[in-house]
Amino acid sequence: MALIKSVRGIHPIFGEHNWQADNATVVGDVIMGTHCTVWFNAVVRGDVNSIRIGDYSNIQDGAVIHCTYQRFATHIGSYVSIAHNAIVHGCTIEDHVLIGMGAIVMDGAVIGSGSIIAAGAIVTQNTVVPPGSIYAGNPAKFLKPVSPELGAIIDRTATNYVTYAGWFEEENT
Repeated sequence: MALIKSVRGIHPIFGEHNWQADNATVVGDVIMGTHCTVWFNAVVRGDVNSIRIGDYSNIQDGAVIHCTYQRFATHIGSYVSIAHNAIVHGCTIEDHVLIGMGAIVMDGAVIGSGSIIAAGAIVTQNTVVPPGSIYAGNPAKFLKPVSPELGAIIDRTATNYVTYAGWFEEENT
């Protein structure tokens, strides 16, 4: 069973049909929408500020979602995939976004709707990624626009993770 903890009297709130892996951690001021998943060894830590996550979003294995005390909350939209070992810290991720494996998105950054942050990219503090952009590198810079084909993959990835969670629920009930 996932580690779900209150901090300073504030307990995470989950929408319907959410799934957390047995060793996922969700603490404090966290509100998730419906059909969200938090995968193995992922941490969603709303201890020093708030974290809000929309519908159909997934936090994949080893990812860390955190915020900055009294400065930067974290807002993650709907149909967002935060890939394996990514760090999302005190920033805004709009709807229909893919944050690639091992990417880092820092305080005050805004990732526009329909964007992709490439694997290993580092989005520095206060960077604004325009909607529909692919950013890559360290520091992350504009690479090219998201094609319609890649846009479809963003949404398919988000809905696939609901399916994958269902496999674990079926197997373990």
